[in-house]
Amino acid sequence: MCRSIKTLREPYVPTVTPADIEAAALQYVRKVSGFRAPAAHNAAAFEAAVSAVTAATATLLDQLQVRGTRPTVAP
Repeated sequence: MCRSIKTLREPYVPTVTPADIEAAALQYVRKVSGFRAPAAHNAAAFEAAVSAVTAATATLLDQLQVRGTRPTVAP
């Protein structure tokens, strides 16, 4: 995968914002799809994938426990 994807979870980053999560999701979808920006006929699928990955990432970070702590997702 991409080596430049930013680590979002503890102990590296104490607070993860929704913008951080969405940026990581966008990075992932771009990497998997092979497109930096989708063509108009693929825009809906691209955005749906970003939304799904964003939700899955937020759920994951909410449920992870790292050395007895929980990551803080900023509102």
